Amino acid sequence: MSPVKHCKRVGVVLGLLLLLAGCGGGNEGELRAWMDDTRKTMRPTTQPVPEPKQFTPFSYEAKALIDPFDQQKMILAAARQAQSRSSTSSIRPDLDRRREMLEGFALDQLKMVGTLRQKGDQVALIDASGQTFMVRRGNYLGQNFGLVTKISETEVDLKEIVQDAAGEWIERPTKLELQEAAQKLAGQQGSKR
Repeated sequence: MSPVKHCKRVGVVLGLLLLLAGCGGGNEGELRAWMDDTRKTMRPTTQPVPEPKQFTPFSYEAKALIDPFDQQKMILAAARQAQSRSSTSSIRPDLDRRREMLEGFALDQLKMVGTLRQKGDQVALIDASGQTFMVRRGNYLGQNFGLVTKISETEVDLKEIVQDAAGEWIERPTKLELQEAAQKLAGQQGSKR
C-alpha cells in the first residue's frame, strides 16, 4: 500500500474517533439539570382569545314581493321588448335569403382592385384571399349585411345593417376604396404633415 493512501486512511479514522469522543464523553446529567431548571422558570405567554361576535340572522322581508327571476316575468318582459322593437324600427336584415360568397369575409379582408363596364353597368372587382370576384349593385359584401348601393371608378358604397347598443337594427353607410386611390390619398396626407 502506498504511503499516501495509508496516511489518508489514518486521517479518516482519527477524524471519526474525535467525533465520537466529542459526542459521548460529556456530562449528560448537567445538561438535563439545566433543561429542567429552564422549564421551571419559563412561563408561556398567551394572548387572550377575543369573545366571538354575536351573530344576528338576516330577516328576509321580501318574500311577499314578486320574484325578480320568475320565469313567467322574464318571458313577458322579453315579449314586451320584442314588441316595442318591432314597432320602433322597420329596418331588419333579411335572414331568410341565401348568403352570397363575399358575406363570409369581414369587410377589412376585402379589397377593391378595379372596375369594369359590362352591358352598361359598372362592375367592381373585389379581391378576397387571393381570389377576384365581380360585384354589381345589389350584391352583398361583408358580415354585416352590406348591400352594394353604388359603384364608381374609385369606390364601392355599401349600406350595412348592424345592431346598436340597445339592440335596434340601424343602417350604417360604409365604402370600399380602390387600393391605388387609397394609397395615393395616404401618401398625399403624409406629405402635408
